[in-house]
Amino acid sequence: MVILQETTNKQLEQENFLLYIYTPFCGTCSVARSMLDKIESVHKQEIFYEMNASLHPKFMQEYKVESVPCLLIKQDNEIKEKVYAFKSIANIYSLLLDYKPELFKVQ
Repeated sequence: MVILQETTNKQLEQENFLLYIYTPFCGTCSVARSMLDKIESVHKQEIFYEMNASLHPKFMQEYKVESVPCLLIKQDNEIKEKVYAFKSIANIYSLLLDYKPELFKVQ
C-alpha cells in the first residue's frame, strides 16, 4: 500500500507538486486523505505530498492557507489552486487530469 509521504523543505522548493495539508484530529481531513490514498493505490505511486498544518504555521501564513483539508497545487513554480472541498475521488481526478496528465497515458 502506498502511503502519502510527509513533505520536506527540499520538496517544497520544487516547481511542481500536489500538497495535501491536514491536521491530525480533523475528521474531514481523514475522509480527504482516504480519497488520496485510494488514488495512489490505484496508480501504485506517490502522487501527493502531505503536511501537518499544526507543525508549519509559517508556511500556512505565507501561502494564505485558510482551512484544512487543503490540496495546494503548485505548477511552474506558482500556486495554481487551493482546493478546500475535495467532494469526491472523481473531483480529485479532474484536477489530476489538468495537473498530472502523465498519470493517464496508456503504456
